Amino acid sequence: MLRYASFLAQNTPSVKSALTAIVVNDNISPRCGMANSLASSRKFKNNKNNQRLGLPREDTMFRLATLTCVVTALACAPALAEKDGVLRVGVMNDMSGVYSDFQGAGSVLAAQLAAEDFAKQSRRKIEVLAGDHLNKPDVGSAIARRWLDVEGVDMIIDLPNSAVALGVADIVREQNKVVIGSGAGTALLTGEKCSPNTVHWVYDTWAMGHGLARTVMRQGGRTWFFITADYAFGHDLEKQATDEVVASGGRVLGSARHPIGANDFSSLLLRAQASGAEVIALANAGGDTVNSIKQASEFNLGQKQKVVALIFDLQSVPALGLKTAQGLEAINAWYWDMNEGTRAWSRRFQERHGKKMMPNHMHAGVYSGTLHYLKAVEKVGSPADGRAIVTAMKATPTDDPLYGRGTIRADGRKVHPMYLLQVKSPADSKSDWDVFKVVATIEAEQAFRPLKDGGCPLVAKAN
Repeated sequence: MLRYASFLAQNTPSVKSALTAIVVNDNISPRCGMANSLASSRKFKNNKNNQRLGLPREDTMFRLATLTCVVTALACAPALAEKDGVLRVGVMNDMSGVYSDFQGAGSVLAAQLAAEDFAKQSRRKIEVLAGDHLNKPDVGSAIARRWLDVEGVDMIIDLPNSAVALGVADIVREQNKVVIGSGAGTALLTGEKCSPNTVHWVYDTWAMGHGLARTVMRQGGRTWFFITADYAFGHDLEKQATDEVVASGGRVLGSARHPIGANDFSSLLLRAQASGAEVIALANAGGDTVNSIKQASEFNLGQKQKVVALIFDLQSVPALGLKTAQGLEAINAWYWDMNEGTRAWSRRFQERHGKKMMPNHMHAGVYSGTLHYLKAVEKVGSPADGRAIVTAMKATPTDDPLYGRGTIRADGRKVHPMYLLQVKSPADSKSDWDVFKVVATIEAEQAFRPLKDGGCPLVAKAN
């Protein structure tokens, strides 16, 4: 029976990451073993797993490949170790949990679009693999090791869930490949945990925590209470916002933490209400943020206290409805309706997305990051040396139809403007995905942590 992605990772260590979804360009030859027979088969139509995960149906580019046991995997390994001329990109994220609509299948599609566009200017064969880390660091690490050791993956991208991202970044560094954190949040990736093999795209906890806290402090919100996801990402996001609040003369009155994927936030919200804080700051993301805001609305907390979501993405708005979400502010690196170029690419994305969603700034980041990586590989000549590829990525200005021109700093931080967005009222919205208006632009030089302040060893060496 075929199952999507890496669900066998829940079983014994010997078969972790045994299932991998593969998105194949037309010019790529089939893989070995069972993957061979499936990759050469017909396109899947109305597959139940595809429907559940929001993958494209009629026009899907997905082929499902399964390596059913370690014996099969080892039998395939020699072929994958050969110089077969195929560059492999692994998209790892949450395909089935609270972040699945925010990255998930949409990120896989974005990587595929980048590969297709790059193929117009290169004869290089590209294969895109997808894996579900289940928001578990051990599962993410197991997928990464299998991809790098057995399946010949050259670059891993996306990685929402900072605990997973940090673990995978260490493994990629050991193997001298490349990791691009387009969905990862923690600013540690360009701070004390920076690596010559890591690039951090889209956003980070410093940009979101400091940027939104600065905005709210200017609006008069002086006292804060945090409701925080209890893992690396949430802790770092709370810390960054707290640093900005304190530096601006505000006070933090308390915080409460919850596990990822929590359903009931009532006790945490009541504690926040009882604190009397002017601002209730949500240091979480995805479905956790949506559920927090829904329940805060049910308690009418917004009447006397300002509810602020430090991470708030496009897909959150339809999940809440404009009536509930209107007026909420967010900082994003990109919005689909910014210009004709972003609208054209977004319509192309939407047409092929299984749930017909418009892309958010992380989906756009997967496209942008993958495209820049592929350009660097072409420049270097081979994906074999990850450090050489990242050096080339830093040396070459970024330039693509979505993020435009930008740079990658010595610490691996991709630098670009950020945008303060506000959710439209139902009366102002003209279509289902017409949900944000751009209120202000945060210039690239102010959007991210100053290079000298991150504590990245690579910066110290450069100086």
